[in-house]
Amino acid sequence: MEVIYRSTRNANETATASQAILKGLANEGGLFVPDTIPSLDVSIEALADMNYQEIAYEVLKLMLTDFSEEELKYCINSAYDKKFDTPVIAPLVNKAGANYLELFHGSTIAFKDMALSILPYLLTTSAKKNGVENEIVILTATSGDTGKAALAGFADVPGTKIIVFYPKNGVSPIQEKQMVTQKGDNTFVVGITGNFDDAQTGVKKMFSDTELAAYMNEKGYQFSSANSINIGRLVPQIVYYVYAYSRLVANGSIKAGDKINVVVPTGNFGNILAAYYAKEMGLPIAKFICASNDNKVLYDFFKTGTYDRNREFILTTSPSMDILISSNLERLIYKIAGNDAQKNAELMRKLSSEGVYTITDEMKAKLDEFYGGYATEDETAQTINRIYNSDGYIMDTHTAVAATVYDKYVNETGDKTPTVIASTASPYKFTRSVMNAIDKAYDAKTDFELVDELNRLSGVSVPQAIEDIRSAAVLHDTVCDKEDMLKVVKEFLKI
Repeated sequence: MEVIYRSTRNANETATASQAILKGLANEGGLFVPDTIPSLDVSIEALADMNYQEIAYEVLKLMLTDFSEEELKYCINSAYDKKFDTPVIAPLVNKAGANYLELFHGSTIAFKDMALSILPYLLTTSAKKNGVENEIVILTATSGDTGKAALAGFADVPGTKIIVFYPKNGVSPIQEKQMVTQKGDNTFVVGITGNFDDAQTGVKKMFSDTELAAYMNEKGYQFSSANSINIGRLVPQIVYYVYAYSRLVANGSIKAGDKINVVVPTGNFGNILAAYYAKEMGLPIAKFICASNDNKVLYDFFKTGTYDRNREFILTTSPSMDILISSNLERLIYKIAGNDAQKNAELMRKLSSEGVYTITDEMKAKLDEFYGGYATEDETAQTINRIYNSDGYIMDTHTAVAATVYDKYVNETGDKTPTVIASTASPYKFTRSVMNAIDKAYDAKTDFELVDELNRLSGVSVPQAIEDIRSAAVLHDTVCDKEDMLKVVKEFLKI
C-alpha cells in the first residue's frame, strides 16, 4: 500500500515520500504527514532477532513506499556503518532503574546522527527518482546538534550545498567548535544575533517565499531541509524506538506485547513524535513522557491545552532544548484535530500572529498518552551528580533533564512500567556543565582539560568527534543579524 504524504495546512497538497523528502516543507509553511501509518508486518519476536540495519528496513519500507528495496538497503547500509563507534548502533544501557537508549554513538555524538546519517542518501536518491537537475541547497536552523550532524552528513555530497544558521551565543562551546571547524567545499555556517526561534523563523520564511523559489530555480537551485520538519529526517527516528523495544524482548526484560513508557528530552518535538509514530505502527507504548527544561512551553501546553510562546527565552545548560516554537508539535495538532488542515492552519496562524493558541477540550482529551514534566537547572545538575555517584554512569544535561522528569513522573504516579529514556547526546558534548554538576571545582579547568578528566572519571573513550576539534582551524566565522539571513544565503550561492 502506497503511503501518501499530505500538508498539515492544505488538504489538497500531497506528495509521495521521495517528493516530500525533496521539498522538506510544504507550501504555506505546512508539514508533510502520512495519510496512514501502516502497521509493522513482522512479529516483535522476529524483530528481536534482527540487527539495527534489518529493523531499519522493516520500518522504512512501510513509510517510504516509493523507494525500491535496493534503494532503501543502499541508503541504510551507507548510513549505519563504521561511522558509528559501536556495531549495535544504539546501545540500551540499564542504569538507575531505567533503560537508557544511547543515541549518540555516531560521528557527531548526538542523536541527530541517527537520522542525518541517512538523510543525504534518501535525498540524493529522491532527486534521481524525480529527475531533479537543480543543485539542492539544504537550509537548516539549529539549536546546537542538528547543525553539526547535518554538516557532517552533507559535506562534499555531490549536487548539494548546506547552509546552517545557529544562535551565536546560544550553543555550547563544543557544539560551536564542531560547526565552525566543519570541512567541505559545499558547507556554510552562520551565527545569528538572535535565538534558535529567530533562526528557525527565518529559515521557514525563506522556504515559504514563492518568489524566492522561482528565482532560485532560475539560478539552478532549490531548497530542502535537514531539520525534523523533513519527513526524511523524522521517519528514520521511528526505527530506534522499535529497535529499543526489540532489545528489551531479546534480553528478557519484557515479553512481546508488554507495554513500555518512553521518556524524551524535548525541544522541537520531532524525537518524541517519532516514538508516537512507532506506537501507531504497533509498538506497545503506554506513556510518552515529554521532558522540558526551564523553557517549559510544552509542559504548560500539556497541562493547560494552551500553547504560549510569549515568555522569556532562557539560556540553559541543555541548549538543544532552548526552544519556544516546537515545530513538530504541528503534526500532532493536525492529528488530534481529526486531520483537519483548515483547523490546524488557523491555529498556526494564531501562533504566528499572536504567539498563542488554545486547543479544544475534545482535542486535549486525545493527549492523555502524554505526560509533560520539566527540570530546573539545579535539578538537572543534581541528577547528573546523583546517578554518577550511585551508578558511576555519566550522562549529558539533556538526558539528565529526561531522567529528572522520569523520577518526578514515578513519584507522582507510582507507575513502574519498564521505561526507555532517550539519551540524546554524549556527556563529552557538554563537558563543562556535566563536570560542574559533579564538582564545581572543575570550572577552573579549560574545556579540553575537562574532556580528559571526564575520560578519567567515566572510563569511556574520548569520542573521535572531540579529538578532531582539539586543534582544528576555524573555517566559518560569518555572523549576521536575523534580518540578513536571506542576504547571506544569496552571498554564499553567488546569486
